[in-house]
Amino acid sequence: MKLKTSFHIDAMITILFWSLAYVLTRLSLQYFTAFSLGFLRYFIASCTLLAVAAITKMKLPQKQDLPFFILAGTLGFFLYMIAFNQGQGTVTAATGSIVISTVPVLTALLSQFIYQERLGYFQWFAIIIEFSGVAVLTLTNGILSVNTGLFWLFLAVLALSLYNLLQRKLTKKYTALQTSAYSIFFGTFLLTIFAPASIREASHAPAIQWVYLAVLGICSSAIAYAFWSQAFAKARQTSQVSNYMFVTPFLTSLLGFLIAGEVPERSSLIGGAIILTGVFLFTFGEKLYGAIQDQKDAA
Repeated sequence: MKLKTSFHIDAMITILFWSLAYVLTRLSLQYFTAFSLGFLRYFIASCTLLAVAAITKMKLPQKQDLPFFILAGTLGFFLYMIAFNQGQGTVTAATGSIVISTVPVLTALLSQFIYQERLGYFQWFAIIIEFSGVAVLTLTNGILSVNTGLFWLFLAVLALSLYNLLQRKLTKKYTALQTSAYSIFFGTFLLTIFAPASIREASHAPAIQWVYLAVLGICSSAIAYAFWSQAFAKARQTSQVSNYMFVTPFLTSLLGFLIAGEVPERSSLIGGAIILTGVFLFTFGEKLYGAIQDQKDAA
């Protein structure tokens, strides 16, 4: 595997920073509203990328591509960040990461229709298992628990899935840095409607919260999304990159325990195990079946 042409390292760097974001978002929501946190996070990310753009003399996007960048910013940063932060305010970091980890499934489904990336029978069966696991997350003591946080997170899943498809399209024409930077710029512009409240909240926040914001803005946003776009540029199929999001429950649970002392709930563990079973089948089912059939034929 050649590191320069492989998308695996780029995807894993992104997942590491995104897993950290689940934990830091939970901690930041103790002092900021979801809307203010979204603006502050991407304002810091935009300032970082503006500096990079100036240093690298980044070229502006072509006029005919502006609607795609605006849509990417709306979906991936404005709508996703509001829905994500709202959802994370009522669930644990681990639960949030498991729900968001269904993004690869929806991305694969949509890419089949938009980019004609075929899904096999094992993938379709895996999708049923995945959503069964998500259903378990909504159950508490055998009773369906209507948690508004989960509805917000499912909206975030849809927004990020569509964002992934747009990144796949834009990286065919622009560099990973350009696609992530201009998408974040437009998303941040939309989030400025929350700037007044954000400034008031930030002025009273303790110093540690500024550390969280810096990590969220620079590492979990500017750097992470640049690597994510780079992964899409290198990969042959959209689902090859998006499937890495299924690693986030493991990393988030570990980081949540180490940083915030969060012990995963039983429903999260059971639902997560079901989801990850589906992930394994989605990724390796056809290959394992083919290997077994080859062995039978050889015998």
